[in-house]
Amino acid sequence: MGLEIERRFLVTNDGWTSQAGPPQPLRQGYLASSAEGITVRMRLRGEDQAWLTLKASADPSGIARHEFEYGIPVSDAEDLWRLAPHRLEKIRYALDLPGGEWVVDCFAEANAPLVLAEVELMRADDALEIPAWCGREVTGQARWSNAVLASDPLQSWGAEERQLWGFR
Repeated sequence: MGLEIERRFLVTNDGWTSQAGPPQPLRQGYLASSAEGITVRMRLRGEDQAWLTLKASADPSGIARHEFEYGIPVSDAEDLWRLAPHRLEKIRYALDLPGGEWVVDCFAEANAPLVLAEVELMRADDALEIPAWCGREVTGQARWSNAVLASDPLQSWGAEERQLWGFR
């Protein structure tokens, strides 16, 4: 059984860009999700790679999740994209930073101008140096999961809630 251990942060400025690799366009379609945190999604990266992924909570903090991910034909992913009731698009950048596998996701369309940083860790209690461009930690907060952002995007939030989080 796969286990994903991840922490997530809102990004406050573009200080990360000097460590960023090439842009990776991603489309994610959510085929099923539950209040208990179980999701089934398809992901397309560019035009040549696709996966089907099931995720489920592994601990109450939200830092660890079970993850089952399988490569699928791109044509199947395109068909699933059209069927998915909830979708999002983003550009992902892998970062060259110590302490885990860092990525920054720049969300598009209804979730713009949201930028989130994620770091995958080997263990939940790994020491972590958080870069200065990371703002509030949102690990385990369902509101910031990609599945929720696909069904309830940033631009659909009320003005007061967007302002509370620093968005206009």
